[in-house]
Amino acid sequence: MKGIILGGEFDKIIARQKNDVDVEIGELLVADLPRDRKVLLKVADIKYGSQITQQNLELISGLKLEEDEEIYLFDRHLRNYNLLLLKPVLMICGKSATACKELPKFFSSIRAIAKEDVAFLEKPRNAFYIGKLRSGSKVVDVDVALDGIKALTHHILISGTTGKGKSVLMKNLLWHALKHDYSSFLVFDPHDEYFGRNGFGLKDHPKSEKIVYYSINPLPGTRTLKINLRLIKPHHFLGVVDFSDAQRQAIQLYYKNFKENWIEYILKGVKISIGEKDYFKQDTLAVIERKLINVLDVYPTADGIKANGIFDPVAGESTIADICNALESGKSVIVDTSNFSGSVELLIGSMIAHELFLRYKKYKLGGMLQSKPVVSIVLEEAPRVLGKEVLEKGGNIFSTIAREGRKFKVGLIAITQLPSLIPKEILANMNTKIILGLEMKAERNAVIESASQDLSADEKTISSLDVGEAIVSSNFARFAIPVKIDDFYKKEVKSEIRKIKLDYSELS
Repeated sequence: MKGIILGGEFDKIIARQKNDVDVEIGELLVADLPRDRKVLLKVADIKYGSQITQQNLELISGLKLEEDEEIYLFDRHLRNYNLLLLKPVLMICGKSATACKELPKFFSSIRAIAKEDVAFLEKPRNAFYIGKLRSGSKVVDVDVALDGIKALTHHILISGTTGKGKSVLMKNLLWHALKHDYSSFLVFDPHDEYFGRNGFGLKDHPKSEKIVYYSINPLPGTRTLKINLRLIKPHHFLGVVDFSDAQRQAIQLYYKNFKENWIEYILKGVKISIGEKDYFKQDTLAVIERKLINVLDVYPTADGIKANGIFDPVAGESTIADICNALESGKSVIVDTSNFSGSVELLIGSMIAHELFLRYKKYKLGGMLQSKPVVSIVLEEAPRVLGKEVLEKGGNIFSTIAREGRKFKVGLIAITQLPSLIPKEILANMNTKIILGLEMKAERNAVIESASQDLSADEKTISSLDVGEAIVSSNFARFAIPVKIDDFYKKEVKSEIRKIKLDYSELS
């Protein structure tokens, strides 16, 4: 037994903690009721209680502090104690769980949660594994998984302060999702950490044939990242490069007149004229040319366009199509963007996302969408394309997917440590939120206010989450589930080492 209920109100039940047991903030407890029912409770806060007046407590502590006197209290364990503030989470009856709408009885005992209490957390169809159930800092041997098609289609937000385990979580999600065929992932990797270029990674997955890796410095058996300049269209720059209205109009007119060669004509200084008068000022075209050269890393020469980066006037004609084909076939694509600036990474993402979204919209019109896997686009530092400042200048393909993607089986996994920078209407469309430790109040408020469950009592819990601890709030979960994220790299490497040792011992 952990304690006994002694009062309070519906959303703030007060219980006295048993003297010789430990209780943590965020811990899950159970109050048993008649007729084989039980209430699942969560510890929202812990405070001191005492039968001794505050004045006397201050006197006793002063004697101990200043006079170093031994303190002897009669019935110490009865006079001083902890009070638990509990929030009802669910009413459980067998393998079913419903919203809790009644209070446990006065003086009901509360106990630690057991595996049998959460039998309703059954493995869903198309399971999208997240981690193990957590009670405080203790792990309960119960897998936490959501319906993958629903969760991925309706977008996921991963938020947490630097160092709390966002990357490890994402690696976990990808590792386990690769075991299934209902989804594929487009991952833009700014740190080149997912594939495992220099160590253990997704390349070592038993189903590594489902991974396609693109890099400007490819490994043997992987693909070179080159994209043809003629594939770039003006709308690909939305949310990527900040063009003025006059510059956008000029770009659109060049595209209208010169089609896929519009960039080449701008860089060569070809002018659009009405009679003898230039349509645009020379300064406007000069700024556009400078921005294109800076982002695309190309420049004009007497022999044509010279390319230094991934954008090329000749090579890479099929790259975007090949990536989309791989995603459609159920493979996951990792694009190494570690050697690029942020704008180049976002431009690549914009081009692929536009093509993919257009295809899936056509599949829905043609009645073929049901046979296609869900495609989830992983965005690191999501406010770069979903932030308030960016969207105030105009929408982009990622904000479009955030609002409409669920209709076409295209979703986002937005990763950020600053969710407050994302507009509320976009956060509201992220129907699953995996919340790691957030130490700044503004960031906690942003996820609490947009969560699928009421997390108003969980602010202290969120701020106290340790590395690898998270809360999953989802439209597709019965309650806000505390989870512990596996460090699958350590687990898998240890497993491989044991296997090698066993094989070696057999040879010996």
